[in-house]
Amino acid sequence: MGRVESLRTEYKFKKTEIGKIPVDWEVAKIRDTCEVVGGSTPSTIVKEFWNGDIHWAIPTDITKLKGNIISDTEKAITEKGLSNCAARILPVGSILLTSRATIGECAINSKPMATNQGFASLICRDEIYNWFVFYRIKYMRKEIQRLGSGSTFNEVSKKNIRELKIPIPPLPEQKRIAEILLSVDEAIDKKQEIIGKTKMLKKGLMQELLTHGIGHKKFKNTEIGEIPVDWEVDKVEDVCERPEYGYTESATEKPIGPKFLRISDIHDGRVNWESVPFCNCPNSIKEKYILKSGDILFARTGATTGKSYIIKKCPEAVFASYLIRVVTKERINPNFLYLVFNSFIYWKQIEEKIGGSAQGGVNASSLSRIKVPLPTLPEQKKIAEILKSVDEEVEKEIVQKEKIENIKKGLMQVLLTGKIRVKI
Repeated sequence: MGRVESLRTEYKFKKTEIGKIPVDWEVAKIRDTCEVVGGSTPSTIVKEFWNGDIHWAIPTDITKLKGNIISDTEKAITEKGLSNCAARILPVGSILLTSRATIGECAINSKPMATNQGFASLICRDEIYNWFVFYRIKYMRKEIQRLGSGSTFNEVSKKNIRELKIPIPPLPEQKRIAEILLSVDEAIDKKQEIIGKTKMLKKGLMQELLTHGIGHKKFKNTEIGEIPVDWEVDKVEDVCERPEYGYTESATEKPIGPKFLRISDIHDGRVNWESVPFCNCPNSIKEKYILKSGDILFARTGATTGKSYIIKKCPEAVFASYLIRVVTKERINPNFLYLVFNSFIYWKQIEEKIGGSAQGGVNASSLSRIKVPLPTLPEQKKIAEILKSVDEEVEKEIVQKEKIENIKKGLMQVLLTGKIRVKI
């Protein structure tokens, strides 16, 4: 990450309107360092304006982006479309900053492109390094979001963006700071690539193991697809206790009772139990909702409808009413069943039951009728163990990625403010 030296002594800093900065840094408004450019949308009813050769970005092109560089857009416009609206071509190296609805997301373009009106993009002047400004904008995201206003949706004006003040180090230092942060982002991207590839490996392995098992030679066609001849097909209601709805109560940050697990606390199959709130749950009914290892929870409604989460280790906790709990019987291994609930076998049935829409949600009755493959218990355990080893690899990479992300946050805090100086 490069050598750094501390400039913590008072005489090497000066007080400014944005706080203390090194004496050889300056404070400048965005308007003095960058040209702020808005966007526009050609008429959508004129076919000649669309499907041309000019990349045309909308905010979702930025929010769905993996990484810091945008090289392609979902839509494109023609030269005629460009000339018939207020958009303009942004040169390579511009900072595309979202300013409407989703505020403060940004990326740097590797190809010339225009944008719609949801941007206040920055074209840096010669003495300003675009990647330094990019990271400073990311560092100021919450400040930019606070500038947003509007009755229908939040929006920050180009005028407000122009008036933002940022510290400006000498150009060589701008570049070195950006190089360090870019190298950290590169490490994060590599970890994410490994995570993605390992998840794809698991997906293929899971499909093979849940349809062909381990060492089988003969297969049969069933309502859930081809499976080994000595496997059975059962419904959830045959291998589990009756699904249960969760506890209805308000969450609180005060530790007045057990933890209160909600749909919103489950992210990508993980729960940060430290951030899970509490609830008031009398001892007389707590036992009914208390979570135990091996319990499988389902989201009943919302964007994550049908997604599941298996309890492994957890503090004393109960589950909220928008979740459904399934408890396995002795005939099926909970880890094996959880794999089925994450497979195409399950999702195909869920999509059929809710018509491809999450609006109707998943209920206990529809969940009970889900059909699952049933190998012998020893084979279930073997399959679960094989895939658990892959999960452990994914988890290891995720933990390492999170550590690097925390390092990056710390570096942004000290490098972009001059609290720690880089060695040029």
